[in-house]
Amino acid sequence: MRRALPAARELDGWTRAAKALGDPTRLAVAIALRDGERACVCDLAWIAGREHKLVSHHVRQLKTAGLARSERDGKMVMYELTDRGRALVAAICSAPAARA
Repeated sequence: MRRALPAARELDGWTRAAKALGDPTRLAVAIALRDGERACVCDLAWIAGREHKLVSHHVRQLKTAGLARSERDGKMVMYELTDRGRALVAAICSAPAARA
């Protein structure tokens, strides 16, 4: 079992990713991105019911943890979950996402 244990560096990465979703605002933003695929900060703030500045801060933390990525679309910056982010949100939120 000891030989099968991932390297400390890999464990650190997993720990950072898991901690990133340990905040209710970040989890709400991640769930919104899971359900909506892509969104800008202004839309995420409205969906999560949080202030724009707060959501901007939290989406940066999701990016730093490797759970989200951004892409410029004209003047807008659009965010989406990475594969790792999707997998972690799926593991945390076992209920299926409601689709409109």
